Amino acid sequence: MNHFAVILAAGKGTRMKSKLYKVLHPVAGKPMVQHVVDQLATLGVKRQVVIVGHGAESVKEVLGTSVEYALQSEQLGTGHAVQMAEPVLGNEQGATLVVCGDTPLLTSETLSSLLQHHTDTNAKVTVLTALADDPTGYGRIVRGEDGNVSKIVEHKDANAEELALREINTGTYVFDNEMLFATLKQVKNDNAQGEYYLPDVIEIAKAAGETIAAYAAPTFEETIGVNDRVALAQAETSMRKRTNEYWMRQGVTFVDPSSTYIGPDVTIGSDTVLYPGTQLLGQTVIGSECTIGPNSDIRNSEVADGAIVRQSVVTDSKIGPAAQVGPFAHLRQQAVLGANTRVGNFVEIKKSTFGEGSKSAHLSYVGDATIGENVNLGCGSITVNYDGKNKFQTIIEDDAFIGCNVNLIAPVTVGKNALVAAGSTVTDDVPENGLAIARERQTTKPDYR
Repeated sequence: MNHFAVILAAGKGTRMKSKLYKVLHPVAGKPMVQHVVDQLATLGVKRQVVIVGHGAESVKEVLGTSVEYALQSEQLGTGHAVQMAEPVLGNEQGATLVVCGDTPLLTSETLSSLLQHHTDTNAKVTVLTALADDPTGYGRIVRGEDGNVSKIVEHKDANAEELALREINTGTYVFDNEMLFATLKQVKNDNAQGEYYLPDVIEIAKAAGETIAAYAAPTFEETIGVNDRVALAQAETSMRKRTNEYWMRQGVTFVDPSSTYIGPDVTIGSDTVLYPGTQLLGQTVIGSECTIGPNSDIRNSEVADGAIVRQSVVTDSKIGPAAQVGPFAHLRQQAVLGANTRVGNFVEIKKSTFGEGSKSAHLSYVGDATIGENVNLGCGSITVNYDGKNKFQTIIEDDAFIGCNVNLIAPVTVGKNALVAAGSTVTDDVPENGLAIARERQTTKPDYR
């Protein structure tokens, strides 16, 4: 059976009190709606249609062409929102998932089980339900004498008996696609909100004798929708706990899980130790037996086996095996460190490569440079790569030694095994095995005072 999905993402999200579109608020470093799209993609959903309204262009910028879009220009309820997908999915045959774009904790495992239950029961509609300790604000699941779902009542339309129910509608459904769009045409807006409710499809289908099934989510927590900053923080905490526990079970040590933040797309090797204040985000890959932190921020980067990163910021870079970074180093824009390199405190490396065994221990800037193997950059070494308009390359070949407080004015090359004396400002190439001294001779005046 083909599977499709409609993601509801047209709400204004006024309770967030933000200029940022609600479903674009990040959880674990990724927009909420991107979490939903990724989980559906894991299921192999054939087509995903995102219903957009307020902030449509910003959603399209984030999700790009991985999904299709339908515009709900006026917010007239969830039923009306799904109806906007009819021009895209109306002629398809199969099962259609309807998921809210503000449910970042939903897992592909739960959605897969929901689809399987829908198939096994031969249902026309299957509702994902959950038991809530406090169901305030949620639609209630009303079951008939046979135990099957008879209807869903929105909180504002529920009577006292219905308000006492704890089983709630999570807002996630599976529909027979053909039945869905045919039945939506029969939904009316004669309710307290004056809206077209998607759950009314269930009541209409039930009256027509169709099978309505329900599948309970493993936890209520997984189903929460994020409508304000409080719920956003709760989702962040839940996601962090889930992710950290997963990696601990894979053999990664978290010294303090409550202060360690791991993104959903990060991978970590066994026997790596993560210290407090560590944040790993994006497509970051950490090898085995690494030491990360405390207080390190690594994004979209690769850290090879046995490397150490302490109190540093690493973005879009690669760190080789057994390399040492930090404390207080900054690697960015495709910085590449080879094996057994060392980048120490207050060193910034941008768009540069370090060969195996090379080191810059402290207080240096290396930008747009190619550093060979076993090179030593002394304290205060600077590659002067920018003339106010263009960037230029610095090349330092194997076994070169750069003294303290040296300015290398790019474009410039320092040859193999060459030495640059401390305090020099180098504007010309230095030949292999050569010595460059570019400073005035000291003048000393005795008895000056």
